[in-house]
Amino acid sequence: MFRSLMLLVALAFLPVSTPALAAPAKPFNIVLIMADDVGIEGLGCYGGTDYATPNLDRLAKNGLRFTHAYAQPLCTPTRLQIMTGKYNHRNWLYFGILPKGEKTFGHMMSDFGYETCLAGKWQLTSYDPPDFPGAKKRRGTGTHPSDAGFDEYSLFHSEETEDKGSRYANPTFLRNGKLHKAVEGEYGDDLTVDYILDFMKRNRAKPQFVYYPMALPHWPMVPTPHSKVWSDPKRRLEEDTKYFKDMVEYMDFVVGRLVRGIEKIGLREKTLILFYSDNGTDKRITSHLGKEEVVGGKSKVTQNGIRVPFIANWPGKISPGVSHDLIDSTDFLPTLAELAGKPVPKNWKTDGVSFAPQLFGKKGTPRDSVFFWYDPRPGWDKAGYTRQIFALDRRYKLFSDGRLFDVRGVGMREVALDARNLTAAATAAKRKLRGVIDATMQPPLSATARQEVDAYGRPIRKK
Repeated sequence: MFRSLMLLVALAFLPVSTPALAAPAKPFNIVLIMADDVGIEGLGCYGGTDYATPNLDRLAKNGLRFTHAYAQPLCTPTRLQIMTGKYNHRNWLYFGILPKGEKTFGHMMSDFGYETCLAGKWQLTSYDPPDFPGAKKRRGTGTHPSDAGFDEYSLFHSEETEDKGSRYANPTFLRNGKLHKAVEGEYGDDLTVDYILDFMKRNRAKPQFVYYPMALPHWPMVPTPHSKVWSDPKRRLEEDTKYFKDMVEYMDFVVGRLVRGIEKIGLREKTLILFYSDNGTDKRITSHLGKEEVVGGKSKVTQNGIRVPFIANWPGKISPGVSHDLIDSTDFLPTLAELAGKPVPKNWKTDGVSFAPQLFGKKGTPRDSVFFWYDPRPGWDKAGYTRQIFALDRRYKLFSDGRLFDVRGVGMREVALDARNLTAAATAAKRKLRGVIDATMQPPLSATARQEVDAYGRPIRKK
């Protein structure tokens, strides 16, 4: 049975032709929004009670809400997976780096004939500050946004770390090769939405793919234009966790602005909107999911670090509902291909599974598990991390070292199980998930995956 499982997983990694969806399930435009640092407890439609999110709640009510969507616990790991369709052990080098030469869904959708736009956060060209040990080997080694496969881009944090400027009040952007510094009195995500809407208006007669990795609600926690202190320019970059609520609610407002803008252009009926998040909420924030108190789990491999919101909305095409299918960040690239009615390019090796059929009420081929290879090293501020390899389904989670957890339900349940006293169901799950880990960890592997390193990029020699 194990050999059969190994063969099945190996075959799943090989490039395959994805059948096209029957009309009218081919969206003219696709807008993929990815929030920065918010777990399911941040949205009312998931049972969150601390933040007003009427626009996202409306998208969920009139669209499809997924209860078991997962992301890596930190920013760069998820960004690599969503853009390339590969698990991190295939192409991970350093934190804040998309390896040069990697093909992204930008390249793919451009090749499929879509006009493509990337606007928001980048942080995939260079990350380490110049004085960080080993930084000289890593700085500037990633992919410049001009090489990421998009026709147009407007991004913050797209050059060296020390040059990134503000992402919120008085933001700095690199826009199609030109640096726009400190736009006084403006707010980052507002300008990003303006840019996206202008792009969509200019290209309204053509199919479009827009990738919007938001700034919100990532640290620094600062006032938004809806905060009481915004009227005082001196306080617009004032940092305090009390502003997190304002930021989550402004995230919702910005999404609403984008949706209304698309409607005004006359493209809403032709546009599929996907809303996702790159990881859980900041660890400094405590929120409520119903009656459950949830401490933010960003950077942690527990449910509060990896379970994220995912909503799909397309008026008249996606029926309102809730899906309990497993969704992983690697799944977006093959899903985009199927939505475009094209196969993933034959020479691309990807790990994702398309969820396109589920969007339209079809069974499709839902995942039976989600795999994680998580190691954000090397990189600045990453000294406290260790490598974590695990797989999970909707009931159990198994680590490569044998630890097994009960994760049943749609909340943050995470109960350690005693290996000496497992039920028959837990024993079967452990066997299954061990097979997933062993099979998925087969080559190709990145250099960093082959040799574990510390935060400074120095090889770790196991005893």
